[in-house]
Amino acid sequence: MALGKHNVRATALGGRIAAALGDALVAPVLAYVPEGSISPPSGHMRYSGTISIPEAAFKGTVEGAARSLRQAGFTHVVLIGDHGGYQNLLKETADLLNREWAGTPARAHFIDAYYRATQTAYVQALRAKGLSDAEIGRHAGAADTSLLMAIDPSMVRLNGLASAAGEDSGVDGDPRRSSAALGEIGVELIVSQTVSAIRNARQGQGTR
Repeated sequence: MALGKHNVRATALGGRIAAALGDALVAPVLAYVPEGSISPPSGHMRYSGTISIPEAAFKGTVEGAARSLRQAGFTHVVLIGDHGGYQNLLKETADLLNREWAGTPARAHFIDAYYRATQTAYVQALRAKGLSDAEIGRHAGAADTSLLMAIDPSMVRLNGLASAAGEDSGVDGDPRRSSAALGEIGVELIVSQTVSAIRNARQGQGTR
């Protein structure tokens, strides 16, 4: 798998979610996010090709973008993230903005259904297709690889799947049974569950 999968997925899936909602726009995806301490390296910074920024910089950027959208007249600002490492930061940012916007029509909605679908319903669907947890994996295994193949197959080198795993590779899982068809299952689940969660949030039935 090529680097940058989260940015590619967020762009593509965000577009599908907006299209399904019918009245939403997608802001530019934030390309840089917290990925761990830079020196000494921790988290994903332990692997080559990773770029990390401080949590404060990330939260400040999200806050500024959300306030800009509100200033432009948007009343519902939805925060979703393709990576698990900063989900709590998105929630904290939404909570902060909602305290600031109390008494106004504007609301910030942290929608964790987007990321949660990849960890629950998608995993269950892959198990039902006969894949083991060891194959599905947590990072760059069959789940991750299939999802990217469904969105942008040019980002997956099929001839390298058999040798992808390794202590320093960042791979957790076995991508060899990956396919665009399996990935499309994940796409449909992520889009449908996120759309439902956003609609509920806008109707005041919770922001998750």
